[in-house]
Amino acid sequence: MSEFDIHAATALYNVDRWSDGYFTINSRGNIAALPTRSPDRQIDLYELIEEARKRGLKFPLVIRFQDLLRDRVSTIHRSFAAAIEESGYRNCYRGVFPIKVNQLREVVEEILDAGAPFHLGVEAGSKPELMAALAIHSDPESLIICNGYKDREFIRTALLGRKLGKQVILVVEKLEELRQVLQLSHSMGVEPHLGIRVRLQSKGAGKWATSGGANAKFGLSTSDLVAACDLLNEAGKAKALKLVHFHVGSQVPDIGTIKQAVREGARFYAKLQKMGFRPVYLDVGGGLGVDYDGSKTTFDSSTNYTLNEYARDIVYNIMEVCDSEEVAHPVIVSESGRATVAHHSVLVVEAFGSIEKTSQMPVQATAEDPKVVEGILEIRDNLSRKNRLENLHDAQQIRDQAQAMFDLGLLDLRSKAKIETVYWEIAASIVQNFHGMRYIPEEVKEMETALGDQFICNFSVFQSLPDHWALGQLFPVLPIHRLTELPARNGTLVDITCDSDGKVSKFIDLHDVKETLPMHRFLPGKPYFLGFFLVGAYQDIMGDLHNLFGRVNEIHVFMDEDEECGYYIEETLAGSTIGQVLSLTQWDINGLMRRMKAQIDAAIKNDKLKPNEGMRLLNEYERSFSSYTYLTLDNGDSTS
Repeated sequence: MSEFDIHAATALYNVDRWSDGYFTINSRGNIAALPTRSPDRQIDLYELIEEARKRGLKFPLVIRFQDLLRDRVSTIHRSFAAAIEESGYRNCYRGVFPIKVNQLREVVEEILDAGAPFHLGVEAGSKPELMAALAIHSDPESLIICNGYKDREFIRTALLGRKLGKQVILVVEKLEELRQVLQLSHSMGVEPHLGIRVRLQSKGAGKWATSGGANAKFGLSTSDLVAACDLLNEAGKAKALKLVHFHVGSQVPDIGTIKQAVREGARFYAKLQKMGFRPVYLDVGGGLGVDYDGSKTTFDSSTNYTLNEYARDIVYNIMEVCDSEEVAHPVIVSESGRATVAHHSVLVVEAFGSIEKTSQMPVQATAEDPKVVEGILEIRDNLSRKNRLENLHDAQQIRDQAQAMFDLGLLDLRSKAKIETVYWEIAASIVQNFHGMRYIPEEVKEMETALGDQFICNFSVFQSLPDHWALGQLFPVLPIHRLTELPARNGTLVDITCDSDGKVSKFIDLHDVKETLPMHRFLPGKPYFLGFFLVGAYQDIMGDLHNLFGRVNEIHVFMDEDEECGYYIEETLAGSTIGQVLSLTQWDINGLMRRMKAQIDAAIKNDKLKPNEGMRLLNEYERSFSSYTYLTLDNGDSTS
């Protein structure tokens, strides 16, 4: 590649494929966000980072584009509206946002405000989520869907919402729940609105496939469904059944799975109608996927369908089943959380060092070198394209021989260092010689991966990317800036936790999963920022406190044409402090300070510390409780 520009960078990192029009690379070589997908309204992420630094915010940093959230809400609703109009479907669409995908108040409030014209509702799967949903819900036409297992307190709280005139629907997951709902609603004097989750035979695909199928965790089997119908009839509450619900899993990659599940779910709805029940809503659950890698395939981190295709297939298949059964078309409900929030959030981390296999200072021969050093230097100096693999094998033999000599105490450190350095020089040259070849041996591919640098980044995979660590979920990752420079290095990312799993070594690719990421050589004293994109779903909430690295700093960004830069930072939220994470793990801060003071007082008494020095150290210790849990880096130069 003789020249490298923004077009080459866009292709290298697949930006135009996974971004769905929300991110691009601008003429300065920086990533830019397009929260409304308008090319005329861009936000330069590097400039935004510089503004955050001026405000004293440290990294890692989460950037939330609130206008992008709003665009996602309206885009999903427009897709369903278009599908309904195109097909002549005789009812409407009502979306609900599942709070579990991102429970942060600012996110939920923004989504509901954007969804107000569409009567967007919320879904709650726990008592805390329901408490929040009841308080934030204000539209009498929108829904509150209550999923998950429920106890009496959960049911009573939901029925309180019914007393307030809210469209709260309790989705029955097991027969005992139905009995409790009927009993409590009678004692409270309120008419319940019920949903029934049916357990489909259709099963999803991908990492979350176990959410559906005959062995699914939630939902009623066909025999339980019939028993539930009998219970409702016996209690005279047939009219209380308002909704039929099913779910085949999150991030469904194959549209065929969705079609099959929708048809089966619609058939349950139609048969209940024929039994004399009159459910109004058919809830198709979640599952609308996000194309994280841009490949548009059935791979776990992709989807082989578009949002418009998803909406058309749901509408068409429900309509076809209902028409064949001659029953009314239901109001279509979906719980598309991931597709709503994934794009709006970017995690920015700072690389502060790199570990390279190859040295920039080649080893030279000396008269004192042992024979094994001479041998590997001879291979390096006589590398031949014709005998590339033979040269590699010979170098590997010498390296293994040197290690055996070192284990026996027959090789000194300087000689061992020379052999290792030259070995990686040889490996790098051989890998380079194979570039562009139609066939590359597997051992050369493995060598290329092994040659990758390790970029040390100031963040915790366990806190900020739990799905990557636990499930192997892929996210788009690339440098925020320097994208008009050729990224001549390949590497992996390692975090600052004391755990070997704290790394990112799998990256998106159109054809397979890449084991290294193209990056630029790390320049000491210069900041190097990397962005993890499409991290707005689940990652904020599911992060843990491994090594007591807590929540990260974040900023909320809004577009504004009156601002010279076209946007403003509406809010900054500080990440966890050392004192806060210690308190979460039952450490008493005042108790820790008393213990430290006692130790310093004893050191002063025993003349190990002077009084002024001891008090200064105590003040520094106490001040640290209010500082950020992540590293504080000072790279000086802040220019790109």
